[in-house]
Amino acid sequence: MTVPTALEKFATTIGPKPDEILLEMNRRAEEIAFPTVGPAVGGWLQQLAALVEAERVFEFGSGFGYSAYWFARAVPANGEIVLTEVDEAELQAARTYLDRGGYIDRATFEHGDALEIINEYDGPFDIALIDNEKDRYVEAFESVRSKVPVGGLIVADNAIRGPFEFETLRRLLRGEIDPTRHDTREIESANGIAAYIDHVTTQDSFETTLLPLGEGVLISRRQP
Repeated sequence: MTVPTALEKFATTIGPKPDEILLEMNRRAEEIAFPTVGPAVGGWLQQLAALVEAERVFEFGSGFGYSAYWFARAVPANGEIVLTEVDEAELQAARTYLDRGGYIDRATFEHGDALEIINEYDGPFDIALIDNEKDRYVEAFESVRSKVPVGGLIVADNAIRGPFEFETLRRLLRGEIDPTRHDTREIESANGIAAYIDHVTTQDSFETTLLPLGEGVLISRRQP
């Protein structure tokens, strides 16, 4: 694991405490090996939403609602979290969890491709979470950047690890691997993240930092 397990557990202990439903969601993720952001990063999502006083959040890929549930704990009752998911069963599970937690009033559920759904919304979104196909991260960023206000955030998961190892990403960023000569899912995913890192770190209108927890989170804040 790239981030030491002890550090991950320590960060989880310090962070916001999960309720019973989040604990149930954690167990579900472990049982079916579903790649959620995890409780340490989830606590940070809640914290980030509170810090920017987020009223609207858009998610590119929501799974069964794990990250949305963390966001919902900081978004006001009259706010909105737009969940998008191509798997209808996962989206229904998200609806059930958010309903049980008392957050259904601030959730909008969209079944389909997030990159198509975002075009149906005008914004503004105080936070956008990118957690869809890794080779489409740059496209997701470009589709939402104008809908994030000054001070708002674009948050991207899997910045250091995911369906690929960190060493693969590091070598791609250094130019030690030619992605055109490799045709594997790991290289495709890692190359998508490498392209995203190159892209967001050269945008003058966004300032980007890395949160080295979970599988790595890039946080890009829109500048004046």
